[in-house]
Amino acid sequence: MSSLIPKFHKGRGALTSSESRFEAWSREADDGALSELEELHGARAAPKTTLVLEDARTIITRNQSPDVPFDQSINAYRGCEHGCSYCFARPTHAYLGLSPGLDFETRLFAKPNAAQLLARELGRKSYVPSVIAIGTNTDPYQPVERKLCITREILATLERFQHPVAITTKSALVTRDIDILERMAAKGLARVFMSVTTLDADIARNMEPRASTPTRRLEAIRKLADAGIPTGVIFAPVIPALTDYELENILKAASQAGASSAAYVLLRLPLEVRDIFAEWLEQHYPGRKKHVLSVIENMRDGKLYDAQFGTRMRGTGIFAELISQRFRLACQKFGLNAERPPLRTDLFRRPGEDSGQGVLF
Repeated sequence: MSSLIPKFHKGRGALTSSESRFEAWSREADDGALSELEELHGARAAPKTTLVLEDARTIITRNQSPDVPFDQSINAYRGCEHGCSYCFARPTHAYLGLSPGLDFETRLFAKPNAAQLLARELGRKSYVPSVIAIGTNTDPYQPVERKLCITREILATLERFQHPVAITTKSALVTRDIDILERMAAKGLARVFMSVTTLDADIARNMEPRASTPTRRLEAIRKLADAGIPTGVIFAPVIPALTDYELENILKAASQAGASSAAYVLLRLPLEVRDIFAEWLEQHYPGRKKHVLSVIENMRDGKLYDAQFGTRMRGTGIFAELISQRFRLACQKFGLNAERPPLRTDLFRRPGEDSGQGVLF
């Protein structure tokens, strides 16, 4: 992996602008020249976030993956400013000719017409309702959402059609939309999962620099649960030899905050993420790097990543089985996953169908 910005930047997860795997040219940074420039002009400025608004053509993505519990999803943003060093979505930026490293968290794309497209797709007579997942790739409540409110517009559209939604996020900003989610949850149409990777504020600050702190995520779980919104916790990703020991503590804290369900996902390092995460370990936890990567290989049949359905989320081997057993016992102990009623699809309707005036689509 070549590096064009081989230096740690506060508030960013990736250390470098790793090149897209589709690039025809490979470039190396001239550290000597960069040092001279720093002496003349001062330290290099941290990369700033830029945003491009794009008109999407469709908004619902469909999949047939056997190991995810949904077949429809919406991603209103490409790239994610949270900057999680381990994010499995980073390689998607390569399709744009951009770096899965710093570009992924600094060069963002938003779809302001998402709600209009969604209304059009839901309004088609051929559409058959099933749960739409939001937050499966990039976070729907990353910082830019505070201003753009695209996710909120999507939720308002789903409520208008009485369509079920499941949200996954690392951001306490989700509580802004409690008014909509509370009404939908009362009809069995909404569920929220808060992703919690660690309770250690220092690890979180380095690993997920612009996501909500662990404390704020637990507070968000409490607020959502108090509003009657079914709320769960996802311990994801489980990072062996770094955060795996927190499994029981995270589930306990989430349960005490009001979570009723839980899940976990083993760390995934596809394509460029492998080098980005290894570089992050070298920068922040050099003494643990070799051990962390060794255990991951043990759980991935000797590789750092295995995309095989059925095992890519949980891994294989003794360590993976131990995680599974610990998770099951912890859920029993803290009363998680006792029941999870399915979200309703029978309430779905197209606005205007009951008015006698027909519909526009």
